[in-house]
Amino acid sequence: MLMLSTSSLQLKPYRSISAFTAIGESSFRTNLLVQCCLIPNLREHKGHQLQHNENFKRRRLLIFLFSVGLSPTLPSFGKTKVKSPFDEKRIVEQNKRIQRENNAPDDFPSFIREGFEVKVVAPDNYVKSESGLIFKDFEVGMGDHPKDGQQVIFHYIGYNESGRRIDSTYIQGAPAKVRLGTNGLVPGFEQGIIDMRPGGKRRIIIPPELGPPVGPSTFFSSKQFEVFDVELISVQDCQRRTIGFYSDVVCT
Repeated sequence: MLMLSTSSLQLKPYRSISAFTAIGESSFRTNLLVQCCLIPNLREHKGHQLQHNENFKRRRLLIFLFSVGLSPTLPSFGKTKVKSPFDEKRIVEQNKRIQRENNAPDDFPSFIREGFEVKVVAPDNYVKSESGLIFKDFEVGMGDHPKDGQQVIFHYIGYNESGRRIDSTYIQGAPAKVRLGTNGLVPGFEQGIIDMRPGGKRRIIIPPELGPPVGPSTFFSSKQFEVFDVELISVQDCQRRTIGFYSDVVCT
């Protein structure tokens, strides 16, 4: 039987468990320290990358919107401009200059547009009725006012807002003849002439709501004031006449 003694065996030295434990703890602490230092930098890098991607997507979206003719609504911090009396005075002076170039009559009104609203600037001797019609009498005339069914004979000159003449019976060489109450006149024109007297002369400013029809077949512009200088010559009574199958109205 072979007997081995412990003295004859040469044992290699080994580290103790405590040494392995110390090495493990040191390595773990080193890894933990590395992770703690690297993770914030990694997160920061990822954050920059996400922000870059978001900015790139926004740029692509803006380029697409502008390419198709759309634009995103951007915030506006501008203040609304308030029209001052100086601006109104300047506009009136410009209107007067244009009216002189168009040979407009004296005391012709000025029209100041503010968006969809129009302000009429006229001397104090102009009168505004409840319907919005504005007029001024140069001569009152004599006799009775015309009534519905009667025929009025009158001269007129029509102007647009800039004082340019658009029509005139004086140039045509003959006065106009129209029966009242038959929708033969512009509503504002009929309102302005129905309380005149024969021989009277009046300037009538007709607002768009009382104005003439607009369209390609007319010389009137949409949403424009019209100005007429009217001279009422005479008023005639009218009667219906029937001869056989023929019927008409005769005014004398």
